[in-house]
Amino acid sequence: MAYIFVTGGIISGLGKGIVTASLLRILKSRGYKVTAIKIDPYVNVDAGTLRPTEHGEVWVTEEGGETDEDLGHYERFICESLTKDHNITTGKIYYSVIEKERRGEYLGKTVQLIPHITDEIKNCIKNVAKKTKSEIVLIEIGGIVGDYENIIFLEAARQLNREENVVFVHVSYVPIPNKLGEPKTKPTQQSVKLLRELGIQPDFIICRSRENLDEVRKQKISLFCDIPKENIIDDPDIETVYELPLIFEKQDLSKKILNKLNLSEKITNSLDLEQWEERTRILKQKDRIVKIGIVGKYIGTGNFKLADSYISVEEAVKHACAFLGYKPEIIWIDSTKIELNLPKIQGIIIPGGFGITGIEGKLKMIKYCRENNIPFLGLCLGLQLAIIEFARNVCGLKDANSTEIDENTKNPVIDILPEQREIIKNKKYGATMRLGVYPAVLKEGTRVYNLYKKFNLIKNNVIFERHRHRYELNPKYHKILQNNGMIFSGFSPDGKLVEFIELPNHKFFVATQAHPEFKSNLLNPSPLFYGFVESCLK
Repeated sequence: MAYIFVTGGIISGLGKGIVTASLLRILKSRGYKVTAIKIDPYVNVDAGTLRPTEHGEVWVTEEGGETDEDLGHYERFICESLTKDHNITTGKIYYSVIEKERRGEYLGKTVQLIPHITDEIKNCIKNVAKKTKSEIVLIEIGGIVGDYENIIFLEAARQLNREENVVFVHVSYVPIPNKLGEPKTKPTQQSVKLLRELGIQPDFIICRSRENLDEVRKQKISLFCDIPKENIIDDPDIETVYELPLIFEKQDLSKKILNKLNLSEKITNSLDLEQWEERTRILKQKDRIVKIGIVGKYIGTGNFKLADSYISVEEAVKHACAFLGYKPEIIWIDSTKIELNLPKIQGIIIPGGFGITGIEGKLKMIKYCRENNIPFLGLCLGLQLAIIEFARNVCGLKDANSTEIDENTKNPVIDILPEQREIIKNKKYGATMRLGVYPAVLKEGTRVYNLYKKFNLIKNNVIFERHRHRYELNPKYHKILQNNGMIFSGFSPDGKLVEFIELPNHKFFVATQAHPEFKSNLLNPSPLFYGFVESCLK
């Protein structure tokens, strides 16, 4: 068993998650069984209650874990599913240790940060390694060196280095100030100095910068950080993140890491990078572009727009486009400021979300797509709003709404089911959320059925997608919606819950209660995103 710790320096948001995912990809291509763990220093037990504009998208695992978005990067790069155990937080570690203390597992001992908290961290890492039977485990430590929140995790890493086969990879920022016009290595030197003060000497330094570093800068980093020059790796600004594994391989990074771990390079043809490189090339092309609008309310933070709140939706669009030979141009549309005189857009996606902010803007956009034959894909909340819009403007239920938006609505077409209300009465709020993978029975002959069939994902008319929501289509309104032309393409196995809807005689008008973006990757696009992009091209 070998372990690779990925740490960060200078600033957050450098792309440690993409670096970790890229390392996973190239090591897997060398024939090794790999997995990854993301350590988040925040005190929350999981990411379920975090605001997307602060911490990015909440990633949902197959078994229903609400985790950091970096697990999404890992899954997309290795095309494998991870679990909630692959996300460690300060809250989770302390919660576990306190429970053990209360059960008497530390009787007679003074419970302390060292060794009890650090032992718990190491045990969590080793347990993931054992459960997955991985040969190499990558551990990304969130934040940067110098954050007081992650010191205990760095200490656990230092200890593990004494016990196991460990390599340290440090991701640092090398700025090129506009007025100076040359890369400055001093921030990296200071970052590594802080790391060494904690007892950790990096084996590799990955330099995030606007462009590749020259020999002068690499020699300086090598001298002051006590690291061989060949182990200083370029990580320049790139057009698509899927290019990074290819950039690393050009620098023989996987070979260098395996040599440092005293591991041989296996011979395998199961996962070469040729198809990966071809899809990446498509995403970098200058022509054959398709314009997709994503309508969301979590896209603003201060005076800036960030896509992290919907990162999986954005990536799923890229996967489908690359599969079809096109590069996407994504136009972000703030649902709180909807205007219908949009630039030329070939299709619209309404992603998931919670709360009432921006709802009317999304409804306006859905109506516009339905009436003007513009391809539309609704995800989770997108399905619920598509039903509300249809109920209001086609079925004549002018006050149709969701009880999440208006709890006193006379026509609650979207509602919490009676059995869920009973759970809420007993203060078991967590049990009211449908989390993780659920089956859906698809109706033969529908557009949704045909798309999943195209990708060979149907077995006995059943497919599986991940969910994260609380409200459902109210069964009382099934009949009126269907009588007015809406097609229910998929149900839960008991026939109570609608999982997919579509409209006939429309270029593409499909919505799902699920989050198919969570199972999409560069080599295997989501069927719904594929169908949506294909219709945009027509």
